[in-house]
Formats: sequence, C-alpha cells, structure tokens
Amino acid sequence: MAHQELKRDLKNRHVQLIAIGGTIGTGLFLGSGKAIQLAGPSILLAYLIVGMAVFFVMRALGELLLSNSGYQSFTDFAADYIGPWAGFVTGWTYWFCWIMVAMADIIAVGLYVQYWLDIPQWIPALICLIILLGLNLLTVKLFGELEFWFAIIKVITILALIAIGIILLVIGFQTDTGTVSVKNLWEHGGIFPNGVSGFLLAFQMVVFAYVGVELVGVSAAETANPQKNIPSAINKIPMRILFFYVGALFIILTINPWDQLNASSSPFVQVFSLVGIPVAAGIINFVVLTSAASACNSGLFSTSRILYNLSSIKQGPARLARLNKNHVPSNALLTSAVVVSIGALLSYLLPEQAFSIVTTISAICFIWVWGIILISHIRYTKLRPDLHEKSTFKAPFTPFINYVVLALFAFILIIMLFAEATRLSVMLTPLWFALLFLLYFFRRNKKKA
Repeated sequence: MAHQELKRDLKNRHVQLIAIGGTIGTGLFLGSGKAIQLAGPSILLAYLIVGMAVFFVMRALGELLLSNSGYQSFTDFAADYIGPWAGFVTGWTYWFCWIMVAMADIIAVGLYVQYWLDIPQWIPALICLIILLGLNLLTVKLFGELEFWFAIIKVITILALIAIGIILLVIGFQTDTGTVSVKNLWEHGGIFPNGVSGFLLAFQMVVFAYVGVELVGVSAAETANPQKNIPSAINKIPMRILFFYVGALFIILTINPWDQLNASSSPFVQVFSLVGIPVAAGIINFVVLTSAASACNSGLFSTSRILYNLSSIKQGPARLARLNKNHVPSNALLTSAVVVSIGALLSYLLPEQAFSIVTTISAICFIWVWGIILISHIRYTKLRPDLHEKSTFKAPFTPFINYVVLALFAFILIIMLFAEATRLSVMLTPLWFALLFLLYFFRRNKKKA
C-alpha cells in the first residue's frame, strides 16, 4: 500500500550533499590530527589509498542497487547473492556502526558547546538529539534540507582554508613555525618521518574518516530518480576525496609542519589561529559542532531506515516497520534515538577512551559492510552475468579490483590488531558478530520448529 512505502522525496541536490556530508565529518576535522601525528606527510598517501578503495566499493554498490528496483539497501542484495544470514548480520551490523558513530558525535556536541557555555556536556547533547529527532520525524525532505545546509557549512570552511592556504603559499607568508611552503612536506623528517609503521598505524583513523560514504546507497529508496542521481553522486566521489581530504590536508601541512600540530585538537583550528585570524577558534568550533550534529543526523536517518528495512523483511520487530503519516519509520527512529542517548552515559563513564574505542569498533564494522558489498558484487557477476553485461552503471575492473580491495581491508584489520591503541577493540568486536550469528540461527531454528 502507498502509505506503507518510503516516500521518494530526496532530490538530486539532497543526494549530492548527503554524499558530501557522509564523507566530511569528525574524522577529517578532528581525527586527522591524530592521523597526521602518526604518519606525518604520508597521511596524504593513506587518504588516497583508502579513498580509491572506497570509490570501487561505491561503484559496486551503485551497480547492485540499480540492477533491481526492489533493492532498498545493501542488505537486500547481500541476502540474495550471499545468503539470508549475510543480510541479517550486515543489516544489524550497519545499524550498530551508525549507532556508535552517532553516540560519539552526540557526545562531541556536548563538548563543543562547553567552549561557549559552562554547563554539563550531557545537556546540550540531549537537546541536540531531541531537536534532530523531532525534525527527522516530520519528512525525509527535511532530513535532506538539514544535510544540505550542514554540508554547505563544511564545504565553505574547507574552501576558505584552501583559498587562504594558496594565497599564503604564493606570498611565502611567515608564521610562528616558519615559512608557508611546500618544502614543509619533506623538511621535517621526510615524507615518512615515523617510518612505514607510522604510516600503516594511521589507516584506522583514515578508514573512520570515510565512514558514511555509503549513505548514498541507504538513501536510494527515497531518491526521486535513482537511475540518474545515484551514478551522479558516486562518480563525483573521487574528485571530492582529492579536493576535500587530500587538498585540505596538503594545505594544512604546508602552513604548519606536521610535527608542530597537536594530535588532541583540530588541525583546522590550529592553522586558522596560526595565520592570525583572531576569531578562528570560535568559527571552527562552530563548524565542528555542526559537523558533529550533521553526522548524528545522518546516523539517525540511516539507523532508522536499516531498522525499517530489517523489520519489513521480518528480521526485526514488526512494529519497527510501521510508517507515520509523513511516510517516516517513526518507531524505528525513536528506537535508534533512545539507544543513541546512551552516549551521554558513555561520556561520563569513559571520557578519555570513549572516542577511540567507538571509532575503532565502528571502522571494523564498516570494513565488514564494505567487504560484504564487494563479495555480493563478485557473486552478482558470476550468478547474473546477463544483468552485469547490460548494466548502465557497470563497476570497472571487476572482479579483480574487488579482490584487491578486500585484501587491503584484511591488511588494515591485521594492522589494527597489532596496534596498542586499537588491539582491544579488534579483539572485542568479534563478540558482536558471534551474538548476531547466534540470534540468526536461533530465529531460523524457531521458524523451522
């Protein structure tokens, strides 16, 4: 029935900005500081490598989604091409991914507001969550509008940074740390100042920086013209990666040598302050605040749609598959919001470790999701060569590139297992998958009985 269908109210500009919003978040504005300290200037290469891998994942995702108009998310084709267990485990894992990301971001909102107001951080965090929940309950179009303006703020900030950086490079501007110059990339210990090990250890935070890019796929069910809008959004990802990530970090490293940056604060704030803009800290704090709110907004959107989709195919409670009068899965949205609110408790219990633990577990789970997309695409090319051959959005270099990217993801997981900061999270995360497999087999056996 019409009232039980998600409404296709997202326009092309919404999808384009959801794609930008998904790839520009706290991973870039905050996490890049830690990554730079580990890798030095070679962080640019790390962003390029992971960015290329993510692009091939997105091309595989795009082809699969457009191969069947009935696909609303990657859980649908995972169930078709790998098995029902893959749809179940991946769907709930994706929900878990975004719940943790949203928790981290809602905690961050509370911290950022403390820059201006001396109040307990849980208060602004909870207020922000309630506001985002209320807006998301109205219409999907309003979600698109929110992300559109959140993304505009991020884009303007990065454009300003790059424009100012180019001017400073041309005139050879003098700062407290020296001259703004491309030479800063190699004159402070070389491109790999901490060796290959430092370069490899930075991959965890780089992977986290890209989480959310697959939101283009999650929003497919509510896109007005998926055959046009999804390919358009996916094909623009490489240029966005080059410009917003590599370009911004390149400028930062030419203005301020990598060894002069503080890993615990945003390199964007430090650079704007360094070039003598007195209100820089306040401006960038506002940008990071909206970035965190944007990520939480995306988290509420994606988790509610995943819950709706899982419940629609009877892999979750039936009540979560109900839509309100605005065609929004309100019960699923409320459930996700309640779980995200636990983030305030986490910020109280683990104020120092919470962000690192959450981002690592999130990165591992996103690698699972991206891996499932690639494996589904391999199976699709083997089982449905007819669809693959006539596809209007055929993924390039398949299936060879799928295996290459899967090997890269496996290598990153091994690196995270050997790194002290991420080892515990890598060892704990399998418990989540064990729980899901047990639930899946319990539900399956119960149905047979």
